[in-house]
This record gives sequence, structure tokens and C-alpha cells, in this order.
Amino acid sequence: MHGLVTGTPLAAVSVAQVGGGAMTLGVPAAPHAWQLIIVYRGLHCPICKTYLQKLQDLMPEFHAVGVDVITLSADSEVKAQSMVDEMGLTLPMGYGLTPAQMTQLGLYISGPRTPQEAEAPFAEPAMFVINGEGVLKMIDISNAPFLRPDLDQVLRGVKANQVEGYPIRGTYRA
Repeated sequence: MHGLVTGTPLAAVSVAQVGGGAMTLGVPAAPHAWQLIIVYRGLHCPICKTYLQKLQDLMPEFHAVGVDVITLSADSEVKAQSMVDEMGLTLPMGYGLTPAQMTQLGLYISGPRTPQEAEAPFAEPAMFVINGEGVLKMIDISNAPFLRPDLDQVLRGVKANQVEGYPIRGTYRA
């Protein structure tokens, strides 16, 4: 069972950012009040590449409704930069997510099947949406590369949450 609970702040996790500096999960970059955090598996994942390209295409729409978009993985700086270069991405890209940080975020962790796939354990896909009050509004944590929320639907959901004040769901756990 994962320890994250909607309606609470996301634990402060910072990772290095491609191009320099760092990014902190749960702290949207101004002028944005919300934050969309996408954890992707790494350069080795073709599904991630397609997903990140779709996210890149939607980034202006997320920004238009006040949502800061960040991505991160356990990849090394070299691999993260290769992802940016190969895909022509301008998404803020974090790298070097550690197993301890993955555990802190409640992520599923997989080991590489081969050294060519990945050099170390990596996180399976996840998505977090932080609202304007700085708390977890939406959480999606997957154990496999094939399970990911539809980004168009996520954008519609964020807009509906902002306009209609939809309550935070999933606050009760068994």
C-alpha cells in the first residue's frame, strides 16, 4: 500500500534538472499555481518517449490554466539529456531520482532486465497533480509501463477542478 494521501502536501523531493539547477516536487514555478509531475521510466522506454511527446504538445495548454509541468526519472544526467535531445523536448526534465526518493513517493521500482535497458533500479510511471493550495489533488501510480492516464483527460480534469471546485477524492483508505 502506498503512503501518499490526497489532500496532503507532497513530501519535499528535489532532483537535479537538465540544463542546471534543481526542481522541487510540489513547488510550482511562478507564475503557475498548480503543478503536474510526471515520473517516467527512462530513456530505455519507448512508451515514455511517446508519452513525453504528447505531454510536450499539451504543455502550452497546461500552462494556460496555470499548471507547471515537470518530468523526472532515475536516469543519469547523460541519459536525461539524451532524452531531451532525441525527442526535441523543452519540458523541464529532472534526473537522478534515487531509490529512497522513489520509496518516499510510493513509486513502484523495477530492476533492469539487461545493462542496456538501465544501469540501476528505476521508477515505474506515476503522475501527481498539486493544486493551488499546495496539496495532492490527484495521484496515479503504476507498476507497469502500459498503464498511464490519458493526458487530454488529465487536462480536462484539471480544468474541471479549477472551475467547478471539484472536491479532492480518495481521501479514505482501507
